[in-house]
Amino acid sequence: MNFYITTPIYYANAQVHIGHGYTTVTADILARFHALAGEEAFFLTGLDEHGSKVAEAAAEEGIKPQELVDRIAIHFKEVLAKLGIEHDYFIRTTDKRHEEGVQRLLTRLWEAKTPEGEPVVYKGLYEGLYCTGCEKFITEKELTEDGLCPDHLKKPKKTSEENYFFRLSAYLKQVEELVSSDRIRIMPAGRKNEVLALLRHGLDDFSISREKVTWGIELPFDPSQKAYVWVDALPNYITAIGFADDPEQFDKWWNKSQIVHLMAKDILKFHAIFWPAMLLALGEKVPEVMFIHGYISLDGQKISKSVGNAIANERLIDDFGRDAARYLLVSQFPFHQDGDINYQRLYERYNSNLANDYGNLVSRVVKMIFVNFDGQMPAAGDSEPDDELGKLLSSTPAAAMERVREIDLLGAIDSIWALIRAANRYFDHQKPWQLAKEGKRDELGVVLKRSLEAVRLVASLTYPIMPERSGQVFKMLGLPEDYQPKLSDLEKRDFLKPGTQLVKGDNIFPRLKAPKPKADTAKAGNDDEAGLIPIEQFAQVKMRVAEVLKCESV
Repeated sequence: MNFYITTPIYYANAQVHIGHGYTTVTADILARFHALAGEEAFFLTGLDEHGSKVAEAAAEEGIKPQELVDRIAIHFKEVLAKLGIEHDYFIRTTDKRHEEGVQRLLTRLWEAKTPEGEPVVYKGLYEGLYCTGCEKFITEKELTEDGLCPDHLKKPKKTSEENYFFRLSAYLKQVEELVSSDRIRIMPAGRKNEVLALLRHGLDDFSISREKVTWGIELPFDPSQKAYVWVDALPNYITAIGFADDPEQFDKWWNKSQIVHLMAKDILKFHAIFWPAMLLALGEKVPEVMFIHGYISLDGQKISKSVGNAIANERLIDDFGRDAARYLLVSQFPFHQDGDINYQRLYERYNSNLANDYGNLVSRVVKMIFVNFDGQMPAAGDSEPDDELGKLLSSTPAAAMERVREIDLLGAIDSIWALIRAANRYFDHQKPWQLAKEGKRDELGVVLKRSLEAVRLVASLTYPIMPERSGQVFKMLGLPEDYQPKLSDLEKRDFLKPGTQLVKGDNIFPRLKAPKPKADTAKAGNDDEAGLIPIEQFAQVKMRVAEVLKCESV
């Protein structure tokens, strides 16, 4: 089956920070994993460029909204390129193709009838509160005790205007059945329960237009109104693949693919309820999977433009390199949970996982083959011992892909690193340097062949995460420059033929020295703030050796 994955379209008025990088790198990695498995994959990302906030930001700069979003789009694409993102389509809601697609969608909704025979779209008067920061109408019960928007801590504006409404009430029962039966699978399960609670509580029909907004797409049946943000933004998932202008591509990627929408929890309601209801009204297929990821915080504080603590993706790339930055973004915590990033700990993970575990394995195996076999793949027995390494060589590719299909990148990474660590233990236990010293070439050849096979599998399985470094390893293994790994190749134990000439290369992950903690947290008397233990206290620690008898998942 084809695989179609999307990120939310990011609002075009903010700095591109690691929150954007986190979601987009994850989508890129998932698309690459499905390609590794031999599936056709399509990856969509882009920008939401309409609405009041964009118009206000442009007015503050004294420029036209289109000038502002053009500038932001250029910067956004540059950052994604630096992160190694290979999207198949970058959509902008100011694109003519998208605008025409939205107008076609609105026309079909305007002409459609509900199952009860009522118009799907109708005109009505909206009176209530509107939060410009959220770009949405907000109810009294959603406000804080001080009457503020809980997300932006500002008072919403009272507004009264004629709008067009989508008759959501006519589709709530159908959406509830789709969600409860997992025909729309909302992951993780806790988010599914949130959606079901919202549906059972009941929701009002929602506005699809604004009378007072000037920067947006005109309604085809009433040019005095502009399409409201969600009816402009959500259809990007179908306008990008030919909803209005390429029926063959639309059929391929929407009707004949597994669709996965990635998003943060703040837009769950609109994706899991509004979007399926709109698709039902259009008579179109609904998405199979919606995965809601957690928020990233920095040193315990929410990353925010207003707080001024956003980390640019470029800083990660400058400090760790592009591939390591991609790895560090997705290996810190489970995708579905909120997670906190401590910049000092990124260096620890880099040195531990990438330099010590992976980089060291590659370096010492290749070096020993050059020293003992003139850099050629040793000829060794074909039988595969039923030891820890043998079992993981056979099981890891399937185990990693199983986790990927559950949108569990951390689980996939853990399974790959289990193979890396097993290969390092095997290498240490077999002591190939001792075998070489004793002249046991046959035994040495077996050890190095098996170790190199582990390196090949690891490079192939980490290719979706770190394509540049995997390419470096493939070159060292003597593979063609344009080699693209396939999951089916990983089952072949004779893939690297005896006598294959290896190529010397630099250490793929040299160790990095972390910068010293800031003076205010490293000075005397503040060792606890810096995460350090004074030497006098450490000297009092009593060490004990223990044997682990049992481990359980928690």
